[in-house]
Amino acid sequence: MCLQMPPLVAATISPARRIEGRVRVPGDKSISHRYAMFAALAEGRSVLTNYSPGADCHSTLACLGRLGVEIVAGAAGDVTVLGRGLRQLRSPAAPLDAGNSGTTMRLLAGVLAGHPFASTMIGDESLSRRPMRRVMAPLTEMGAVIDAVDGHPPLTIRGGSLHGISYRPDVPSAQVKSAVLLAGLHAAGTTSVTEPAATRDHTERALTEFGGRATVDGLTVSVTGDQRLAPQTLTVPGDFSSAAFWFVAAASLPGSTVTVDDVGLNPTRTALLDVLRRFGARVDVQVTATHGGEPRGTVTVTGDARRSIEIAPADVPGLIDELPAIAALAAAGGEVVSRGAQELRVKESDRIATLVSGFRALGIDADELPDGFSIHGASRPRGGVANAHGDHRMAMAFAIAALSADGPSTIDGADAVGISYPGFFETLATLVR
Repeated sequence: MCLQMPPLVAATISPARRIEGRVRVPGDKSISHRYAMFAALAEGRSVLTNYSPGADCHSTLACLGRLGVEIVAGAAGDVTVLGRGLRQLRSPAAPLDAGNSGTTMRLLAGVLAGHPFASTMIGDESLSRRPMRRVMAPLTEMGAVIDAVDGHPPLTIRGGSLHGISYRPDVPSAQVKSAVLLAGLHAAGTTSVTEPAATRDHTERALTEFGGRATVDGLTVSVTGDQRLAPQTLTVPGDFSSAAFWFVAAASLPGSTVTVDDVGLNPTRTALLDVLRRFGARVDVQVTATHGGEPRGTVTVTGDARRSIEIAPADVPGLIDELPAIAALAAAGGEVVSRGAQELRVKESDRIATLVSGFRALGIDADELPDGFSIHGASRPRGGVANAHGDHRMAMAFAIAALSADGPSTIDGADAVGISYPGFFETLATLVR
């Protein structure tokens, strides 16, 4: 067998000649979070299908449940949410546990800022180390009172009457933008966010689908307060950031072909496809539908030539979740250099340090830069043992890199994939040849 799984906490990957197949990936994590929150703020019953099976998105559902939202999770990713309307959430009787999910904590902070009660949000050890000042600052400016431990969780939010602001973050962040816009729905007047660079726009699209209004003018997004949201029946597209690992695996092993069906093709998320073309892969994209404001379709990637690529700072905001996958391109040859990606240091792990140490453990020449990494794939990696340090994207990146090794590789902490893609290793087993 090409793939063996001694207990779930570790996965052993054997070398592969190529990968081939047709797959579907789980529902998009970013969209699932947002649909659930807007459904909770709408007035009535929403039905969400293909909701992400990952632990992060179920943390969002659990937190909403503690806030008085009736939620029924059915089979095959079907979730029914009985929305309570703006400012109608209930004071929780216990802390809200966001688990490992920074999206849950940051976006829900924006919602809680507009409610007239105190609530505390906690997370696991990894989330408790992640910085929250960037979301605390604008919410405080709007009128909320937020206490934290040196800018880190737990967060205690005392919400109430908010007023609109015009906010200009120093660092582009879809999570910060979304938190401010969600708070803006509960605020008097108009709230706007002007970013230094474009970030994913799922919040703006979802708001429109739930009957709200968001005005977009270049890099500025504005909402007015007191909008009434209507319940919806929506299907979440496949998660592009999860599909990225299959695209990279195909691109890095010449002769490989992978097709992913019904994957989200939001243009703020698909910059990876141009990176793969630059690397030398053949990429075919077919948009088949637009539902819930989100385009979706089929992507086929075929491995061909392998070239060196560089990710410039200006490219990073559109690739931030795909950078670990992109790094794995170098495992089979060529070089990948990324700069301007210091944001990776404050993810589920320090992704720069974790990526470099893990690649080195697999026998890949890798260097850590202050704001990125340099991966040199001049020769095939030998294989080894890489530690994911509790980070789902690290576990998947190491697994894809290990396919190009001369010998078996073990990924410690492989169970971290449950954060976003519980069936990742089972799917990998169906693709390897």
